[in-house]
Amino acid sequence: MGKVSAPKTVLQSMSRSSDRLEPLLELVQQTCQHPTGSRQRQRGLTKLIQALTNQLWHTYDTYYPDALQQTWIYFCRNLCEATTARAYDPTQARLTTWLNAYLKRRLQDFQIDENYRRVNIQSQSSSVVRREDGTVLDPIDRLPAPADIPPLLEQVRAWAETDADDTLKSICINQHPNVTAQLLILRRLPPETPWKQLSKDCGLSIGTLSSFYNRKCFPLLREFGKSQGYL
Repeated sequence: MGKVSAPKTVLQSMSRSSDRLEPLLELVQQTCQHPTGSRQRQRGLTKLIQALTNQLWHTYDTYYPDALQQTWIYFCRNLCEATTARAYDPTQARLTTWLNAYLKRRLQDFQIDENYRRVNIQSQSSSVVRREDGTVLDPIDRLPAPADIPPLLEQVRAWAETDADDTLKSICINQHPNVTAQLLILRRLPPETPWKQLSKDCGLSIGTLSSFYNRKCFPLLREFGKSQGYL
């Protein structure tokens, strides 16, 4: 039986490319020389995210922040070695091309999800899955969430949970003091709570929640990202 070759890492791919690398690829090479989870790897990923943020595809869709968040998770897990997908190969595509392709697929998934919900909101087939209490379980809600969380998201979670100056707790939806920016930010971090479940838990429409998230929560996340050098 022939020997099965191990998946190539980004460093192995770079060894086949030109000795003169672009500055961004030099940073990739430096970052990937450090072990997963190390402070040096995290610093390199942060610098790369900062450099790439303004180069990625952008839309004003309400679900764009969620698609972008998934893209950065994908980036952190698969830049240097294959974790959840094939590792980045600089001989096949530019970094921005690689990330934009993934981002556009996630945006398409959200659009399909939205279309699916609109078509099925008035009717349910006889084959739907129901919970013990008889309520319908949306198949999309049954999809498994990513198992691990990159260090940068752990920092975001710690920031939101601590809320040192109570800013996140003080920002809420009008007449709904319990639905705060802190609540929505924490529940939309991976593994994110589906909007449909949040709507049920909060007693508010998906449109109201997602609009508040984009107007209030997302700017706070960007401000924190800038303060930490992510953006």
